[in-house]
Amino acid sequence: MSVSSTDTHLSWPGIIRLGLVQTALGAIVVLTTSTINRVMVVELALPAMVPGALVAWHYTLQVLRPRWGFGTDMGRRSTPWIVGGMGLLGLGGFLAAVATALMAQSLWGGVMLGVAAFTLIGIGAGAAGTSLLVLLARKVEPARRAPAATIVWLMMIAGFAITAIAAGKLLDPFSYARLVAVAAGISVIAFLVACLAISGVEGEPAPAQKQAVKVPFREALAEVWLEPRARLFAVFVFVSMLAYAAQDLILEPFAGTVFAMTPGASTKLSGVQHGGVLAGMILVALTGPFFGKGRFGSPVAWTIFGCLSSAAALAALAVGGSVGPGWPITANVFLLGVTNGLYAGAAIASMMQLAASGAEGREGTRMGVWGAAQAVAFGIGGFAGTMAADVAKYISGSALTAYTSVFIGEAILFVAAAMLASRVARLDAGHVTDTRHVLQDDDALAMAAGR
Repeated sequence: MSVSSTDTHLSWPGIIRLGLVQTALGAIVVLTTSTINRVMVVELALPAMVPGALVAWHYTLQVLRPRWGFGTDMGRRSTPWIVGGMGLLGLGGFLAAVATALMAQSLWGGVMLGVAAFTLIGIGAGAAGTSLLVLLARKVEPARRAPAATIVWLMMIAGFAITAIAAGKLLDPFSYARLVAVAAGISVIAFLVACLAISGVEGEPAPAQKQAVKVPFREALAEVWLEPRARLFAVFVFVSMLAYAAQDLILEPFAGTVFAMTPGASTKLSGVQHGGVLAGMILVALTGPFFGKGRFGSPVAWTIFGCLSSAAALAALAVGGSVGPGWPITANVFLLGVTNGLYAGAAIASMMQLAASGAEGREGTRMGVWGAAQAVAFGIGGFAGTMAADVAKYISGSALTAYTSVFIGEAILFVAAAMLASRVARLDAGHVTDTRHVLQDDDALAMAAGR
């Protein structure tokens, strides 16, 4: 499918094709953050901080997302940035495997190559991922944005799953040469899939858009940051993602310590949570076409509801820790996943909707600012959650108190995020004339109360 200008909305097949790009991106990322991470820790017996530092460096580079988004604004084209980003990402994935193999012979030589590889991974994933969201924001009509966000997210998870299964089979019997070969194959296939999927989807920008005034990056960034909605939404993204990410590394230890779950049982519990996330995002996708009609509200209304219900689910986990084995931990964790999915799906849809607000021709810069806030918060959140648990345990001498303190802290962050999202909605109400797409706080509170 091809289109002639940015004024033409994407059909469902076009949205699915963009989802394939995210599938390819996820395939390379999961290879580096999962398989290569395990090889460094297990086969090479390196401290976990080595791959941890490399992944952290990849997240640190996401602060450059506004610059990559600005690039799509100036050229009014996302495709070159997506293709270029996927090329760097694929090269980084291959070099990460080479670096891991080199560590078996020369640790410091491998680490230095690993830094270079994860630099390419960070830049490539950031450039391709930001530009893909910009393209979705520009080309998907409002009624389809929530389903489109879910489709792209699910296809990224599909990339994780397919790669994990395929790599697992191809890597046995394990050797470093086989690791490099598998990484090379996955990187090349992912790059080709992305190129074929994106080809012809975007079309050419309209003549008026081609004549957009060129401005320096700093000026464009300052212009976006001065927009109250864009700035406040960036703060919301950062706060909510801190709460979202902080639970990742402590949920399974909490289940093992407090509920005496075996490693297998706690792993299944994590799967239950991810299943809930998918269910929540699918629910947002199904109601997305009705946003602004009747009681379905808007993406921001669902974002607020998702944040408040996530806070309630986390508070229930804290209570469940005190109750102990009698608590329905599986149902609680599934509920947490569903509410997290509601928040995540609606927040992405809100991001796509707000990207087109404000000064024309700044969609990429806005998306870059929010993407940077998300990536940095996600990188900090996982570490902060574990650190907070360790500090609370040291102070209180109780593992239960440590975990429940983190859950309560996350709940408070989600409530704060809901308040920030509500303020974004009030600012939006002052700029949007079509009241069908304006969130009323009473509607959001009624949803949270289940009325």
